[in-house]
Amino acid sequence: MHNNLIKIFYFINKFIEDDISKLNKNISIIYRNYNTNINKDLIKKIRDFCKINKRKFYISYHYKLASKLNLDGIYIPAFDKSRIINRSAFKKKFEILGSAHNLKEIKIKEKQGCTTIFLSPIFKINKSNYHLDVIKFNILANNTNREVIALGGINFNNLKKISLTKSVGFASISLLKKNGLNKFRPFYKS
Repeated sequence: MHNNLIKIFYFINKFIEDDISKLNKNISIIYRNYNTNINKDLIKKIRDFCKINKRKFYISYHYKLASKLNLDGIYIPAFDKSRIINRSAFKKKFEILGSAHNLKEIKIKEKQGCTTIFLSPIFKINKSNYHLDVIKFNILANNTNREVIALGGINFNNLKKISLTKSVGFASISLLKKNGLNKFRPFYKS
């Protein structure tokens, strides 16, 4: 359905400059770490690195910090179902990303002001037997006017299947961490 996947997101829970430096500059970074208290100095360091490298940077959950530090936006995880974001409190280009697993959660993310929704898991993951695959993914994607991003269980064997979806891109942790940038060039617009 889409000839070129143009949005790619890489989730990190710690900052390893060498890992991120190896990635194509078109890959956006989302810092997501629910196990430790947020380290403001670390977020500033990641922000500054991303700005120098012309890369978008988002933080999960901490919208006040994202606004204060002038980040590109926030990511609202699926488990956060109550937060409502007042878009007028942020700069014009501030993006609100969120994740969902079903239609009910998609509608919650819309109410929360998300402009882009990560639908997951698109493919089988170790944590669960449940996954959407292409048909269920597209059915859910047809129920929102927001951009959708494929997330979960993506590897080189199923990566091309994403082009059969209504997704405008994909998000990953392990695929990008293991393989860096070289194999993703066919998915970028030049």
